[in-house]
Amino acid sequence: MIGHRFRYSSWDGSQTGFDLDGFDIMGELTDDLLYHGDPMAALRRLMQEGFEDRNGEHVQGLREILERLRQERAERLENSNLGGVYDEINEALNDLVSQEREGLSDRQALADMQLGDPNTSKSDQRNAELAKETTTSKELELGLLPDDLAGKVRSLQNYDFESDQAKQAFEELLDQLRQEMVSQQFGQMTDAMENMSPEELARMKDMIAELNHMLEQRAAGQEPDFEKFMEDYGDFFPNNPQTLDELLEQMAAQQAAMQALLNSMTPEQRQQLMDLSNQLMEDLDLNFEMSRLGQNLQEMFPDMGWQQSYDFEGFDPLGLADASQMMRELGQLDQLEQFLRSPASPQALAEVDMDRVEQLLGQDAARSLKRVSELAKMLEDAGMVHSKEGRLELTPRGLRRLGQQALGDLFKKLASDKLGRHETASSGLGHERNYDTKPYEFGDPFNLNIERTVRNAIRRSGGGTPVQLIPDDFEIERTEKQVRSSTVLLLDLSLSMPMRDNFLPAKKVAMALYSLISTQFPNDYLGIVGFNELARELKPGELPEVSWDYVYGTNMQHAFQLAQRMLARQSGTKQIIMITDGEPTAHLLDDGTPFFAYPPIRETVDQTMAEAMRCTKAGITINTFMLDPDQGLRHFIERLTELNRGRAFFTTPQNLGDYVLVDFIEHKRRLLKGR
Repeated sequence: MIGHRFRYSSWDGSQTGFDLDGFDIMGELTDDLLYHGDPMAALRRLMQEGFEDRNGEHVQGLREILERLRQERAERLENSNLGGVYDEINEALNDLVSQEREGLSDRQALADMQLGDPNTSKSDQRNAELAKETTTSKELELGLLPDDLAGKVRSLQNYDFESDQAKQAFEELLDQLRQEMVSQQFGQMTDAMENMSPEELARMKDMIAELNHMLEQRAAGQEPDFEKFMEDYGDFFPNNPQTLDELLEQMAAQQAAMQALLNSMTPEQRQQLMDLSNQLMEDLDLNFEMSRLGQNLQEMFPDMGWQQSYDFEGFDPLGLADASQMMRELGQLDQLEQFLRSPASPQALAEVDMDRVEQLLGQDAARSLKRVSELAKMLEDAGMVHSKEGRLELTPRGLRRLGQQALGDLFKKLASDKLGRHETASSGLGHERNYDTKPYEFGDPFNLNIERTVRNAIRRSGGGTPVQLIPDDFEIERTEKQVRSSTVLLLDLSLSMPMRDNFLPAKKVAMALYSLISTQFPNDYLGIVGFNELARELKPGELPEVSWDYVYGTNMQHAFQLAQRMLARQSGTKQIIMITDGEPTAHLLDDGTPFFAYPPIRETVDQTMAEAMRCTKAGITINTFMLDPDQGLRHFIERLTELNRGRAFFTTPQNLGDYVLVDFIEHKRRLLKGR
């Protein structure tokens, strides 16, 4: 068997990359998830706005698709008009009337020739005179044909054609009109029929009567025999509906489109079309059964758009068949628009017929809609979210990814010389392997590297078994010198944070710190406290859903209290990182209830400073990052820094992450160097 052969080349940026996956989707959702914390809400916003995949290909959101949909509808209405429905039929009738008049003229000329010929017998002369009278009478009858279509058709049905060709053309036109009329009512139901003969129309009447009977059975609480119905009349339905409800919905959509066509016409146009339909169908008694069916369908599907109408403003006339097709497309555009306005979730979009979307809006829109419909499934398949009690929640893996994304976004802005693993050159006792070895010396921990030790013995002895070890063969693993630090991040959740656009940058820093410490410094401790009127401890898993509260108050005193309790259970160097945009405006009363005042009263400031003093005595450093500080906040933080000997940073939402991460890493460097 000849195997497959493959050729490889280096990546130069021009090749098509990999398909979109859950990691890409999580990257698109990062800011939205950090701000609101709801995966489904974030997905819905992404679904509305669209995005670019890793290949730079634009994936249209629902807003863009809806705009495309409205443009498609506007183009149809601006370019077309419904006058062609009558012009086409009138032209066909006028053509066959002209053909009949030509036949009459030929017969008139023959009669005149016979009457003028002296050799014509008396019998032939009488026949010629009779023919001349008949042609004159028929010419008069044709001249008195009514102007309206239904009246013209009725008169021609009672007319005795002289021309066999005109008679055949008229019968073919009637069959075509009957088929188009039925097609307007039932759409693809008649597509498989090349022509609607009287026998076929009679069978259709029986089918519609049986369908009405089934609807009456259902209304009476009985179960209709749908399978038997399809055995008898399934050839009418090329779409092969599987249930009675599916069949009725298809028929209701088509009849609603027909009703929209009538609603969109002028009163004169509407009356002419209805009269023409009645005239064509009255011999086969279809009207009664069709009227019953239409009424039943309207009762079953009241929201199908039976009152819908369209304003056609163009100059391109539509024939009856084209108008019917146009109405079906407009109805489908309306239904698609209604569905796309408020889908409950991306998964709901999977219910849309993508083939129909491609026909109506084009390949790009259909492809984008399909990709958008798969967003939630891609996140679940990647293990980022899971469904719980009808809502999406982040998994631990999704939480880690969100933190890594936030960390990556912030690190992109830092200078390259600020990055690194922050190792120390000294070796000694520790918990982390350095993946380097050294000869064993007396006093070293006996962390023997078996591979290097055996290799040394073989090199010394020249090989052979068994391998004999001596102390000079021993080689041990080096370990990094580890210094543990414990940090509590105080995150301001007061109302001023979102009002000044400071909330998202602050929350992104919290997620980034969590990711940095859990991945790069796993022995360190990070606690998180959110504070406004009151303070509360936050678990890392709660961070994505944390939001501000619609209450006033910046209770630093309570936040410092919680941070002290959390750090009291930890070892190593201890620090508090506080991110805030306001001075303290709340403190706890003796009974534990919060007290708020703005501008801050002296008691609030004193209580906060007293708690900061307790932190200082406990060996806890307080580093403060101020967002958009006013004079009051600056003055307070200067006093706090002087008391605690921590540091203060005046930052903006744009550079907050830079300051916090760089300061944390520099803090680790100093600890590792023993400063």
